[in-house]
Order: sequence, then structure tokens, then C-alpha cells
Amino acid sequence: MSITPIKRAKDLIRAEFSVRRDALPVDERAQRSAKICSYAEGLVSFKHAEVVLLYAPIKSEIDVFPLAFSALEKGKRVAFPKCNKENRTMKFHFITSIDDFEIGAYGIREPKPELPIYEPENEAGVAICFLPGLAFDVFGYRLGYGKGYYDKFLHTYRGSTIGVTYTELIAPSLPKGKFDIPCNIMLTEKGVKPIKPERK
Repeated sequence: MSITPIKRAKDLIRAEFSVRRDALPVDERAQRSAKICSYAEGLVSFKHAEVVLLYAPIKSEIDVFPLAFSALEKGKRVAFPKCNKENRTMKFHFITSIDDFEIGAYGIREPKPELPIYEPENEAGVAICFLPGLAFDVFGYRLGYGKGYYDKFLHTYRGSTIGVTYTELIAPSLPKGKFDIPCNIMLTEKGVKPIKPERK
């Protein structure tokens, strides 16, 4: 299978930004993650959300687990993704405690398979989804690990999306494919980062 120019460009950026993120000291990442979670709790969209979709951090990703505990305390429904490696899709399952996780695909903490599934097409509650990423650009587009799980999910999802990232991981522009969707809000350790309107 030939590698497209867009994929080649994305792979180069992934390598660069992965090194950039890993270079941040562990204690500094922890402090920044805490700030991002604090800003997230202050968002109007978080306060009004009935369903909060999060992710289990891996490697040097921003730790959003504090948001899960906060949301549960506030009576919100909280869900985490479970990946299907065969068809590269994922479904979010609702959790109620830290005991609801197991080690799943790619060595990531995932909700146990028997837990209730969040189905965007049948869910009436107001939802927000926090998006991880190796990089984001000023227009709100994200760059993940290249597996396409979030790209597929976001095409069925109708709630708000919040990209969480460190300021060093925001690029002027990222290469985009036809399936890429920008987030609604971008959140860094400095607060909400305004998203520029995309150039036509």
C-alpha cells in the first residue's frame, strides 16, 4: 500500500510532537494537567453537560481522570472508550468508579465490556467529549496516533468537543484529510485557546 503525501506529512509531525511532549518534565506535566482540568470544570459546557466522554491517558498525555471523579460527584454520566482493534472502531462505556476499568487494547485502561454503552444516535442528554491528541492546530484540528478511532467516532457524535493540549503542541496548521473534524473548544494550561476560523 502506497503512503499518501498527507499520511507522510502527518507521520513526520507525529514524530516531532511526540518528542516535544515527552520532553516536558513529569512534575510539570502533572501541574499543567491539573490546571487544564481546573479550567475544564469552569467551562459552561462542562457545567451543563449530562454526559462527559473522557479518555484514559497513556505515555505523556494530559491526565483528565480528575475530571471523571469531579463529574461523577456532580451526578453526571461518565464514559470512556473501548477499542475494537479488528475494525478500528471504539465505543464509549459508562463507568461509575475506578474499579470499572481493565487493561485493554494497546495496553490502555478501558471500561469493562459488560458496562452500558453510550450510543450517540440514541442519547438525548447534553454531551461533551474531551479529545486527546499529539498535536492541534490553531483551527482546532487534531492529530492523533493515526489509527482513526476518533475520526470514525466523531462522525456519529453530535455533542461538543474539547481538545486538550499543551501550548507547545499547537501548530500553525496541520495536514488534513477529508474525514478530519475540528474541535469546538481548545483548552491548554493557560485556559481556553481561541480557535481561528478556517481559511477558505
